[in-house]
Amino acid sequence: MIIVVAGAAGPAGQAAVRRFTAQGHTVIGVDKSGADGTLAVDLLDFEAVRGLAADIRAEHGRVDGLVHLVGGWRGSKTFAETRLEDWALLHDLLVRTLQHVTLAFEPLLKESARGRFAIVSAKAAERPTQGNAAYGTAKAAAEAWTLAFADALEGTGATANILVVKALVHEGMRAADPDKRFPGFTDVDDLAAAIEGLWDTEANGTRMDLTQ
Repeated sequence: MIIVVAGAAGPAGQAAVRRFTAQGHTVIGVDKSGADGTLAVDLLDFEAVRGLAADIRAEHGRVDGLVHLVGGWRGSKTFAETRLEDWALLHDLLVRTLQHVTLAFEPLLKESARGRFAIVSAKAAERPTQGNAAYGTAKAAAEAWTLAFADALEGTGATANILVVKALVHEGMRAADPDKRFPGFTDVDDLAAAIEGLWDTEANGTRMDLTQ
């Protein structure tokens, strides 16, 4: 398969790249930083994203999977301390980049026999705390956009789904704080396995809770 991983230089992105590469798939890792061999593409630049889609179409003709793992977090102790600058940042990271990749790659996913799209959301979208106002709102907006995308894919063989976590954990976090238990957190390798499992289901427009 031809798999595109957006946000591929982060821990979750690296886990997804490892898993799909190990299965023998062609993985195209994209990250603004260009780190770890990823393609340096600014996903806030819509023309650059459309150019990326055009290049992949020219080389591969389709995309079988697009995993949006661009993330970030900002918060505060109280609602009154919420900084709207944090909202602007989270809107760009969690919503605007999602809009750009889905709009640019929709035709390529539809042209695959079983295209799959996924984002990672958080429990904060369902029940945001006062200090998570900006983050929870951005995640909720990303979910709504993804559900609309799922509706656009309905009947094409391609799907779009939402993987819900409390938070993610990786080996670097465990090494930095070996006494911490991280209850309810989802390991990035388990997340990668859940993403791979999307090809085993025809579910479309669903929220898959990985905290249970």
